[in-house]
Amino acid sequence: MLSPYLVLSFFAPLVLGKTTAPNLQLHEALDNVPAGFMLSGPAAPDTVLNIQLALVQNNVSGLVDELYSVSDPSSANYGQYLSKEEVEALVAPSLDSVTAVNSWLSLNGLNATIASPAGDWLAVQVPVSKANEILSANYSVFTHVSTGLRTVRTLAYSIPTDLVGHLDLVRPTVSFPDPYGSTHPVAFSRPVSDIDLSNTTSSCANLSSVTPACIQSLYKIPSTAATSNSNRLAVTGYVGEWANEADLQASRRSCTMFLERYRPDMNSSTMFMLETVDNGSNNQTLAYAGGEANLDIQYTLGLATGVPTTFISVGGNWSTDGFLGSLLDTANYLLSQDSPPQVVSTSYGLDEKLVSPKFANTLCNAYAQLGARGVSMLFAPGDAGVAGFDHTECTTFQPTFPSTCPYVTSVGGTVGIPETAASLSAGGFSNIFPRPSYQSTAVPAYLSGLGSTDSGLYNASGRGFPDVAAYAVYYDVFIAGELIAVNGTSAATPVWASVVTLLNDRLMAAGKPVLGFLNPWLYAGGASALTDIVSGNNRACANDTGFDAAVGWDPITGLGTPDFSLLQSAVGL
Repeated sequence: MLSPYLVLSFFAPLVLGKTTAPNLQLHEALDNVPAGFMLSGPAAPDTVLNIQLALVQNNVSGLVDELYSVSDPSSANYGQYLSKEEVEALVAPSLDSVTAVNSWLSLNGLNATIASPAGDWLAVQVPVSKANEILSANYSVFTHVSTGLRTVRTLAYSIPTDLVGHLDLVRPTVSFPDPYGSTHPVAFSRPVSDIDLSNTTSSCANLSSVTPACIQSLYKIPSTAATSNSNRLAVTGYVGEWANEADLQASRRSCTMFLERYRPDMNSSTMFMLETVDNGSNNQTLAYAGGEANLDIQYTLGLATGVPTTFISVGGNWSTDGFLGSLLDTANYLLSQDSPPQVVSTSYGLDEKLVSPKFANTLCNAYAQLGARGVSMLFAPGDAGVAGFDHTECTTFQPTFPSTCPYVTSVGGTVGIPETAASLSAGGFSNIFPRPSYQSTAVPAYLSGLGSTDSGLYNASGRGFPDVAAYAVYYDVFIAGELIAVNGTSAATPVWASVVTLLNDRLMAAGKPVLGFLNPWLYAGGASALTDIVSGNNRACANDTGFDAAVGWDPITGLGTPDFSLLQSAVGL
């Protein structure tokens, strides 16, 4: 719900001010075309851009203070999450900002619509010729050499000087789309014929075929059904990744599928719910089953026993609006709900170098809003070691986003028994976000042991990621009716999402608040309930450079892997 003054401001007469062109000030710029892209030429003047404008939020520092207050176990306000209205009041733009930006748009013959619950985002359609004029931009067509992806972006833009302090950023401008579709979801590790089809209920005796029973045994995850109907888990799906019902449940198809094979003890009618964003859909043609979507849904339903689980299918066109726009729209969709799911698992991301710092901070603030409302946001960091998501080049280490956002929990990967760091697990340090306070002890301890090794290849003062880890290879998944084994931190993330969801269920049953933003608790004392991973590496850069696992936190496995029984004790149950 918008505050009354904000709603009224959109219907009040606008102060048009001077009719002469305003003075412009450079707002964001890139020094060069992002690696892998080439300039193909100017964009057609009549090409219509779906422009979004972020207004300066009223009290971001107050939001962050509130987030830590309700997320720090040592705080008197721990677990006293904010309401939707309280969060919106902190981030809603001032009346002056609303009036100034809308006056500028009106002066240029444009009318915007509100695009976020707090009114801090506006949307307007603008032809390239007009966008170039009012932003002093040069929208052009850029082509990715390897994939052929064509996108319209500008390397710089300006805003009127009198909007500085009112207009935070304009998009799409200097943030480029992921040329690979921002999926990088799972790596198919071997054909179905090589999978041990006898391994249905055994624990982890056969590590080349990982099942729900294996993960339950490894992390002491209970198989008893959750009891709270208000406890919910959401899995997000992007870029045409659809979760197939037939691959999940045998009754939807004649052959035996995931739950009947691996969780025959569960309710036979178990199925996920569907919600859509940006005209998303969930195509049930078996040939279109998504490897990532099926992995995430099959292992959240297969591990978070009895928890109502929703698949959020996000549409949109990633080549034009970009994956970042999809992430933003997903966050605003969740923020618009009176009762968003308490845990959200996302197994997608992109290299941080493709994201402008202004946009990264603004989207990260949206995750802070969700955390302040008691939502745990979990993200996979990627599967190319210190190369991030881009396997093609690595001269300096590549952090990944949104895992580098300090208000989310990033989940790295492990392999083997006893577990070691999986070499595919992305991890490192942000070039945008500084080290958060909850890492003030754990990260310097690692850096001290690292010494001068790899100096200059990473930002030692940045937010370190991942935060935790779980097993990340050889997951059995039904995809388009076939049993496939897959790898990736995108497999580890739904495991942790399931663990947190089951902990929330027991907390709710005991009349206690859910865990919400996990990191302050994890770094303060929750790490004692984790298994520290002390060997392995994620070297994937030139000259075999990268990080090594170590005692305590490290930028491959974070603080370690879960032990449900210890975690249950750590949360006071």
